[in-house]
Amino acid sequence: MELNDEIRIAAPRDTVYRALNNPEILRECIPGCEELIQHSPEHLEAKVVLKIGPVKARFAGEVTLDNSNAPDGFSLSGEGKGGAAGFAKGGADVTLTPDGDETVLTYTAKVDIGGKIAQLGSRLIAGTAKKLSGKFFDKFGELAAEQSAS
Repeated sequence: MELNDEIRIAAPRDTVYRALNNPEILRECIPGCEELIQHSPEHLEAKVVLKIGPVKARFAGEVTLDNSNAPDGFSLSGEGKGGAAGFAKGGADVTLTPDGDETVLTYTAKVDIGGKIAQLGSRLIAGTAKKLSGKFFDKFGELAAEQSAS
């Protein structure tokens, strides 16, 4: 499954980039996030509880960041395991484009899932993924704008 979107954030690119690399901000933005630990600038560990249709599962996973294109963007990849519910793995490329006092964030994400959650049907999974990414970016946009104002 592939997701992509473009979001306008009311903050300069450097502020948005710093916020995307701030585990405290990310923890607040990730729906269902119980824990987010930064082991190094490139390596994070997360525990997230998600409900997809009738299946609710706690996923534990790792995320690796590639900041070699900073501050224009970065790439990330990760994998999460949800026990009997299954697994999810994938990656995303994020581009940050300055536009006056704002930043246009564009992303393309690819996700593969398996196990019980994969049996729920692609429409339900795609709808849930879009809803969760919408919640993430709505909250992230608010927090990045607050960082810019302070």
